[in-house]
Amino acid sequence: MWPFYLALAGGIVTGIGGQILLKTGADSETILQQLLRPQTIIGLMLYGMAAFLYILALRKIPLSVAFPSVSLSYAIVAVLGYVLFNEPFGVLKIVGLVLIVAGVWLINQG
Repeated sequence: MWPFYLALAGGIVTGIGGQILLKTGADSETILQQLLRPQTIIGLMLYGMAAFLYILALRKIPLSVAFPSVSLSYAIVAVLGYVLFNEPFGVLKIVGLVLIVAGVWLINQG
């Protein structure tokens, strides 16, 4: 069963990488320039790889566990947004992220 959880984790990490690359490609003047930036292209490729890994994980992991687990990426991306892009990070955001992580932990206990 662990290979499927490894695929899920890989999908989450790959999706996070894609999100960060899309953000770095987002400073172009036009949509066309943004779409043609290497960061955007690689970010979209990573999203495709994340979807493939997620499909592999779904072969054995219940959807009711796998899909909520992907929300861990929200928490990780929020922290990376603060660290890498100096995005705001207040107490309410921290509380919300703790609730997300706690919810994923609870779902995976069953």
